[in-house]
Amino acid sequence: ICGEHGGDPASIAFCEKVGLDYVSASPYRVPIARLAAAQAALASGQ
Repeated sequence: ICGEHGGDPASIAFCEKVGLDYVSASPYRVPIARLAAAQAALASGQ
């Protein structure tokens, strides 16, 4: 998943849920994407 969808917190949570371990986000969305990825990992127990 790339672009604006890759930086969307809901998309990142979905990727975590289905086992994907990589998304590509626009530079402006990288900070929120990193935060969302950490939150998704914590929520899934990893």
